[in-house]
Parts: sequence; C-alpha cells; structure tokens
Amino acid sequence: MKHRRLSPLMIAGLVFAAGCATFAGSAAMAQTKSSQMAGMKLSNDQPIQIESDALEIREQEKKAFFTGNVKVVQGTTTLQAGAMTVFYRGEGSTVTQGNADIEKIDVSDKVFLQSETQQATADKGFFDMSQQVFVLEGDKVVLSEGQNVFVGCKLTVHMETGQAKLDSCGRRVQIQLDPKSQKK
Repeated sequence: MKHRRLSPLMIAGLVFAAGCATFAGSAAMAQTKSSQMAGMKLSNDQPIQIESDALEIREQEKKAFFTGNVKVVQGTTTLQAGAMTVFYRGEGSTVTQGNADIEKIDVSDKVFLQSETQQATADKGFFDMSQQVFVLEGDKVVLSEGQNVFVGCKLTVHMETGQAKLDSCGRRVQIQLDPKSQKK
C-alpha cells in the first residue's frame, strides 16, 4: 500500500462547536487508502458561531443537543449537519459558559464541511477529543478539492499525526485526480 500526501482538509472543524483549541498522487484504486493529511490544525483564537433550530442542554448528563439546520462557522471553515451532540465532562463546566471539557462531538443527518477550497460530505461523523481522532462515515464519503475527488465509506483522521485512512467497506475506494492541480 502506497502512502500519498494529500492537501489539507479541515475536517477538524467539528471541534469548533466545543469552543476548544485544539489529497496529489497518481490515480489508483484500492480497497483501503492511507495518506497524510498535511496542515490539519484546530484554531482556538477565532470566534465560533453556532446556529441551529433548537438547542437542548442536559447539564446532569453533560450533553448539548443542537438540532435542525446546524451550522458552525469559525474563520474560513463551515460545518453543516442536521444534528450535533456535544458530550462534555468536568464538575462545574458548562457549554453555555464556554468552559466545558469536551469528550466527543457527534454529527449526523447529511454532514457537510468546507474550508477554503476543500469540501467533505458524509452521512455522519464524530470527533473523539481524548484520542484526537476524527471519523466521517456513510454510504458515500466524498472529499474534494477543485477537480480532485476521493470517494470511500469511512475516513479516519488522527489529528496529532495528520495520518488519514479512507476505507472502502467492501467496495473500492475511488480517486479522480486532475493533473493540472499539481504544484510545479
């Protein structure tokens, strides 16, 4: 299995809801594709704007439920989903005060993530803060930057290392690369 260096996709944008810090190669098809996601960064120095049709906070359960047309914006990155659940921990911490220690964030119902020229779509996803792992899943997970397109069913990104893996789930990973997109 070859490793390919891919241009960055700010998949970690889901963490914005928590208010915390924290694809060019040859055309080939394989059942599993591993690669480096260069430049994967989280930003804690820009304001976060979250919109949804409803917000329910269950302090006893340490959960915040954003439902209906969820939109999260920080800088040039936008996340949209039908629903987002934030799981947090810590005595005295709350999402509303911005001091929550986030454990995990789940998004579902047609997830769309865009950062500058990169986009990702999936049925659902999650970010595990303690493991620093982000996963997008669905019948068809699509990553694109310009004319370069990667299609699979599960994308796993290890945020600390930038290592990414695109799985096929019994089918084949599909890649379409535009030779004009390579830097000279």
